[in-house]
Amino acid sequence: MTRPKGTLIRNSTGTRLNHWLTAACFVLLVLSGLSMFHPLLFWMSALFGGGQWTRAIHPWIGLVLAVSYAAMIVQFLRDNLWSKDDIAWARTIDKVLANEEEGVPEVARFNAGQKMVFWSMTLLIPVLLVTGIFVWDYYFESLTSIETQRYALLIHSLAAIAAIIIWITHVYAAIWVRGSMRAMTQGYVTPGWAWRHHRKWFRSLAATGSAGPRPGKAADETHK
Repeated sequence: MTRPKGTLIRNSTGTRLNHWLTAACFVLLVLSGLSMFHPLLFWMSALFGGGQWTRAIHPWIGLVLAVSYAAMIVQFLRDNLWSKDDIAWARTIDKVLANEEEGVPEVARFNAGQKMVFWSMTLLIPVLLVTGIFVWDYYFESLTSIETQRYALLIHSLAAIAAIIIWITHVYAAIWVRGSMRAMTQGYVTPGWAWRHHRKWFRSLAATGSAGPRPGKAADETHK
């Protein structure tokens, strides 16, 4: 797909495919996991062909998620390293939530909130993977004791709840900040959007001649 003239590439096609594969796996894991979590939610197992199929498919989807997210770590690790600017940005979170950019410190490609999502998932997904392997009876039942499996299942459930909360926050933020969804669906953003939300990133593109001139006031205000 050809992006509109004057827009900036935010995410490549490969990055977007990687992101949506990870997202799809996560949603499938949530649905299948919740169906096994409590009898009241068992009806969701019908989406996977019943209880037995759900139990069989769930860990394999988890493996795909782990590999897919590992690819995202490789792509985004450098841009998610913490800096002192992130602390300053976090201190103005009230303005960010109110969608007021005046007085908010400039940020690079990702802000502190996005970095927290990245690092939280970077921690939780390996925990989910390891604890999931401990309770994967078909292959590892003989290698773990019942007591170990009980502890692993408890940790797995708590980590899953934390991941779901972070995922909901991530989706809400993407919808709340107008133009962010387009960056991951179509791959581009407007210069006004970049100037308003990720000004340091915009400056770095401008320094290499990739961003063009600084957006004027009108472009800054109409950054959709």
